[in-house]
Amino acid sequence: MTDSHDSVQQADSRASSRADAWAESRHIVVVGGGVVGIACAHYLNLSGFKVTIVDKNLIGSGCSHGNCGYISPSHALPLAEPGALSKTFKAMLKPNSPMRIRPGVNMSLWKWLLKFSLRCNPTDCIESGHAIHPLLTSAMKLYEELVDSFNLKCEWTRQGLMFVYEKQSAFDSYTATDELLRRDFNEPAKRLTRAELLDFEPSLRDHVVGAWYFEHDAHLRPDRLLASWQDSLLKRGVAFIEHQALTGFAERDGKVERVLLSTQTIEADDVVIATGAWTPQLEKILRYRIPIQPGKGYSVTMPRPQVCPETPMIFPEHKVAVTPWQSELRLGSMMEFIGYDSRIDPKRLGLLTDVARKYLKSEIPSEFSETWCGWRPMTYDSTPVIDRSPSFSNVYIAAGHNMLGLSMAPATGKLINEIISDQTTHLPVEPYRANRF
Repeated sequence: MTDSHDSVQQADSRASSRADAWAESRHIVVVGGGVVGIACAHYLNLSGFKVTIVDKNLIGSGCSHGNCGYISPSHALPLAEPGALSKTFKAMLKPNSPMRIRPGVNMSLWKWLLKFSLRCNPTDCIESGHAIHPLLTSAMKLYEELVDSFNLKCEWTRQGLMFVYEKQSAFDSYTATDELLRRDFNEPAKRLTRAELLDFEPSLRDHVVGAWYFEHDAHLRPDRLLASWQDSLLKRGVAFIEHQALTGFAERDGKVERVLLSTQTIEADDVVIATGAWTPQLEKILRYRIPIQPGKGYSVTMPRPQVCPETPMIFPEHKVAVTPWQSELRLGSMMEFIGYDSRIDPKRLGLLTDVARKYLKSEIPSEFSETWCGWRPMTYDSTPVIDRSPSFSNVYIAAGHNMLGLSMAPATGKLINEIISDQTTHLPVEPYRANRF
């Protein structure tokens, strides 16, 4: 019996050693140095793979830098909710609306909007929610492990997230959404009356009528997360190459052998594409089209005011988000489908500050620590692609995370590693298949 047990242990040990040697001999190139690419590299590195991250700009300089830092399982529902499109177009008729679509003949955008509109029904809304929510809940658990185990210095805080209203009708109408989130996703919100809200968050002005509070959500500071995570990966042997764009693949029989960059070539056993909103620009290289539209957003960051919120909050009636950190405060908003226009419109920043002054007692300065804009990778079903590429046997795609890349990143990275390593995945992968479009 002992001899048999020892033989099994020895066989398991040899199998494990062979698996480790196989991983260590394989080089994986991750294209895209945002939070999703960093997360993919993290879990691939833990499995023993040699990993190189390539970015055409600086690591962590896109949406992973300028977002509001929410880690929010409460955001289970897609943008394509019943009535979403009509509400959007009505909002666009108002001066300085947070929503904007550039007029003109952009067939890919109009096809995207048509397919988005077709999903604005209860059945498709729930279907997307059941794809989105597992990534969010998995990532929340993984973040708690990551921050502790790898000492990521990112101002991780479990302070929750509030949806704050100024009109009673809008506040009351959220009841139906709360019931849906409770019933189908186990994501209840606490209803705060005006008196309860002002007692809980005295930085708000007195005209607010109430809030819905998701007390189990978290937030962090994204730029510090990326810097700390990159430092951790560097110490573990992950290589980083900046200012090098992907220009093509050298392949044989549908398998990529080398990754062609702006001024250099890298040999690769596998490739992960984690290029976010820039993925459509790689269609010819990937020989595959993911229906991603770049949704432009803005943020402003300022020194923490003397009267400052302690809890992150969103003002749904004006589509503005607020995040307090230890030394600064960030405001974020806007969804503009205007292509890759990188100009920062002062009027759009003015919308952020005007709404903040409307709701907060905080003194909002006229100058900021940082003004920023970037592009979210928007799919019409609000669900990312996490899958092997249909065109290459060793290229994998992790893109299309919409406004939730930060919230989904660890779960995405873990799934990519499980797929490449041929492990049993910790979440069902069918909702994220590339061939669903």
